[in-house]
Amino acid sequence: MNFYDFDVRIAYADTDRMGVVYYANYLVLFERGRTEFLRSLGFRYRDMEEQQKLYMVAVESHIEYYAPAHYDDLIKVRTFVSELGAAHIIFGSEIYDEQSHLIAKGRVKLALVNTRWKPVRFPKELRTKLLPQLRND
Repeated sequence: MNFYDFDVRIAYADTDRMGVVYYANYLVLFERGRTEFLRSLGFRYRDMEEQQKLYMVAVESHIEYYAPAHYDDLIKVRTFVSELGAAHIIFGSEIYDEQSHLIAKGRVKLALVNTRWKPVRFPKELRTKLLPQLRND
């Protein structure tokens, strides 16, 4: 597995006055994708926060929009790892409509920090799970 897919139906609350998904809500979809991607590897982000007191904080994001998604559309959110550094990770995301047309794509760079907001290296257990998932394209 070099990516994780999940389907989500667009709720009315996700849309703007024009009836399309509000542009910033794509970042929320990306975040849900990251959480589910990690869960699919047997790793709960919540456990890392609560047990190890480590946090992944966003330091950079980028989104490109190709087509709108509307209320009640069923979309697919694809998440993958595009870069893994010692103390940072870049997750890529792609969102597709029901006909497999690309709606949006982007990336979010996250730094791993402790409770003092100091960068720390990824725990060996997580790094070991993430390295084989690195997508090189």
